Amino acid sequence: MKKFIKYPAIIVCVLIFNSIRAQVSNPAIKDSTLERISLSMDFNNNLDSLLNLWYVQQSVDSNNLIVGIEIDSTLPIINLPDSVYIKRLARINSAIDLPYNSIVRSYISMYTHNKKDLVGVMMGLSDYYFPIFEEILDIYQLPQEFRFLPIIESALNPRAVSRVGATGLWQFMYGTGRMYKLTINSYVDERRDPIASTHAAARFIKDLYSIYKDWTLVIAAYNCGPGNVNKAIRRAGGKKNYWDIYYYLPRETRGYVPAFIAANYAYYYHKEHNIKPQAINVPLTSDTLMVNKLLHLQQVSEVLGIPINLIRDLNPQFKLDIIPARERAFALKLPVDAVGSFIDKEKEIFAYKDSVFFNRKNSINPIKYTSSYQYDVPAGSVKYDYRVQSGDVLGTIAERFGVTASQLRSWNNIYGNMIRVNQKLAIYVSPRVAAQLGITAPKQQSTSKVEAGYIVHTVKAGDTLWTIARQYPGVSGDDIIKINNLKSDRVYPGQTLKIKPKS
Repeated sequence: MKKFIKYPAIIVCVLIFNSIRAQVSNPAIKDSTLERISLSMDFNNNLDSLLNLWYVQQSVDSNNLIVGIEIDSTLPIINLPDSVYIKRLARINSAIDLPYNSIVRSYISMYTHNKKDLVGVMMGLSDYYFPIFEEILDIYQLPQEFRFLPIIESALNPRAVSRVGATGLWQFMYGTGRMYKLTINSYVDERRDPIASTHAAARFIKDLYSIYKDWTLVIAAYNCGPGNVNKAIRRAGGKKNYWDIYYYLPRETRGYVPAFIAANYAYYYHKEHNIKPQAINVPLTSDTLMVNKLLHLQQVSEVLGIPINLIRDLNPQFKLDIIPARERAFALKLPVDAVGSFIDKEKEIFAYKDSVFFNRKNSINPIKYTSSYQYDVPAGSVKYDYRVQSGDVLGTIAERFGVTASQLRSWNNIYGNMIRVNQKLAIYVSPRVAAQLGITAPKQQSTSKVEAGYIVHTVKAGDTLWTIARQYPGVSGDDIIKINNLKSDRVYPGQTLKIKPKS
């Protein structure tokens, strides 16, 4: 839940009300201290999706997302005059109005100064996602500026899930997703499919425009729903200008349009603010194959030698790594240079360990397979056991230890945000944070030792079940699961596993 600042006297509430209304109605008025505090709190309380950059986490510390980026010291970081922002926004060739006021300025400051490292990551992600958005938006004859909506909605994270269940790049709720013909079941969630969800979002946007005939109101309605926008219009006396109904909108929606404007600004003027795009680990060129039979992503990974995380990143809609192509075909996206190999080895791929991944009746046991929602332990991290204190919430604990709330949920099998006092949480912190906390990494043990006819493997940071299995002849991940009675294929540093290589 969002935190709110409480003031003891009713007169202060009235002053705040009048101050905000004055700002909205008069963009020239400078933002008050209270407004800046409120904006800062709103922004930071919603940073979980920004920090939850699913594939960047595989190789980059979430607290140091601009490692390796050269900083140009000739570009000073300063607070620019309003006139500069006004001229720059006016130069953006946009079909959607991009006005400037103190509220917009606060969000521009957040993007270009306070959170510039995260903007650098999203700039890198945009190289992959924007061409997808732009092509589909063009099909529906919608303004290209709507490609910035997923930045505000999900920070370009297809696996993002809000506290109320909105999912994917475009943050569709279950009912809305089904209304726009997205497949959502135990194995597939097309809200997480970049192409399918963008088609659905484009249709939703067109429907909203048919109601309001105003792109800015469409953006607001996309976030909070047309019902809330209609209520705000009624309470504003029938006015249909976003800034006239600003104060009557739900609190979380008030900053949505200003954030959209700021995202446009940060994208076009990132160089002027010394922001450089962060390289990403997903190939920009990929191609699609249609799969007509039951297939596990691990079959593709092991036969073609493609890292499983890369295949997951290209196909985030398959929640359990399974393509359930029984009654219909599904699209599988692969790096473009792997498509030919898939075609050449198609029979081998489908036959590879099929009895391991599926039983003879082709029933699926999801417990055995990795869920794409899970987060690997970052390489080189140090485990810290934290005991929950009174007043703790996941967000504050995550911030304290330089991780994300989503990582905490994954490492500790937490659903939602519920934690209890004295609960023990496993946290894998970076070496820098470990040094600050006085935590020393455990001494490295030998990789394995012989014990009672088995080889005992000690899991190291960065290990996965599949990389461990490859170290031993004739051993599969499923063998390790059975021998060790594991409930899933998640492993953690320091864990010992019995392994029986085959001669």
